[in-house]
Amino acid sequence: MTQERQDQVVQTLPEVDGISDDAVSKAKAMIGMRLRTEQYVRDASLGALLNFVNGIGDTNPLFRNLEYAGYTKYGSVISHPCAPYMRHWSGRTRWGLPGVHGFFAGNDWEFFRVMRPGDAVNCVERVLDVQEKQSAYSGRLVIQYVETIYSNQRDEMVARVVGWCTRHQRQASRDRGKYADVPKRHEYSPEELEAIDQQVLSEEARGGATRYWEDTQIGEELTPIVRGPLSLQDVSAFLVGTGRSSAHGVLLREALRHPDHFFRNPESGGGLEYTGIGHMRDSVAEAVGVPGAYDYGPQRVSWMGTLMTNWMGDDAFLKRLRVECRRFNVYGDTQWCKGRVTRKYSHNGAPLVDVEIWAENQRGEVTAPGMATVMLPSRDPHFPWFTDGSSLSLREVPQHEDAPPILPV
Repeated sequence: MTQERQDQVVQTLPEVDGISDDAVSKAKAMIGMRLRTEQYVRDASLGALLNFVNGIGDTNPLFRNLEYAGYTKYGSVISHPCAPYMRHWSGRTRWGLPGVHGFFAGNDWEFFRVMRPGDAVNCVERVLDVQEKQSAYSGRLVIQYVETIYSNQRDEMVARVVGWCTRHQRQASRDRGKYADVPKRHEYSPEELEAIDQQVLSEEARGGATRYWEDTQIGEELTPIVRGPLSLQDVSAFLVGTGRSSAHGVLLREALRHPDHFFRNPESGGGLEYTGIGHMRDSVAEAVGVPGAYDYGPQRVSWMGTLMTNWMGDDAFLKRLRVECRRFNVYGDTQWCKGRVTRKYSHNGAPLVDVEIWAENQRGEVTAPGMATVMLPSRDPHFPWFTDGSSLSLREVPQHEDAPPILPV
């Protein structure tokens, strides 16, 4: 792209002169308020559930194979834990601070039950907190927290999640150039690409080979999964998998309601695009100080969910999944999702393990640290055999001193 065209993109993006005290005060005044949620996929049909796992590259037969799933404890295909993203992305930048760019920064999920084909996907969201901090990336930044409750058609809670995003002034992000030395595209040798492909093709879920609590040891490492090199196809597939689309008159009406979240991009002849199009266009990513187009945060969180469900097997239940998106994952980057068991304990009759998890790129940088809690079956007949996690709230569990705080923030 020529410098002239880049300047046109920068000039066309909605821009405000810094993060004002007034804008922050107005955002803080929203604490406790209910927000209108997104309404993309509202029914967990078999097709929608399959579409989601296709969009994150998950091949686990529990989420996609009717005959296989019929012999599991569920008796049917079930949802991937992160499938509620089909309806709504908790923590997405979409309220307060108009004209200030934002990035999804993390989710802390607590799961209570799975979704099955035919279930409704409902949700309600409220503002939890607004915090101010300093960032090497953009100077003054604001972190916005929300709590989202997902439920089914019986008003049973499926999941509770705290989501957060960071807000940065675009010009300050460009001027500081934190990522100026990071290459826009990583170049691999044919041998490196072949090795990555082989790791991808060797991925498999534990499935029906029950992982028992007694056999799980502190320090045990999870088999990594690989996602990459990231491509436009990968990012587009995630959008398709979460049902996200609007065009022409629908898009125009959205832009008129929220003018600071859309702009007329000179690269498309003045056609309307969302300010988050930096996930697909290098020019917009560069305009906010990022080396190039990059993945979606909920996409990376879902990969970490796959890491856990592959490891734990069909008879376990993923109770908590916390992921923080700390560094950008640009096109051409590869993520190795890894984990290690750090704690083994029981609470209220539930055998639990905590797992430290993280995503690491080809430069050895940790891009997404996190943790997970899994309810595992036990050989001890005094422990019940859990089919879901609805009978346990992690807010009641005494936390290890090294663990991040349980919801809410």
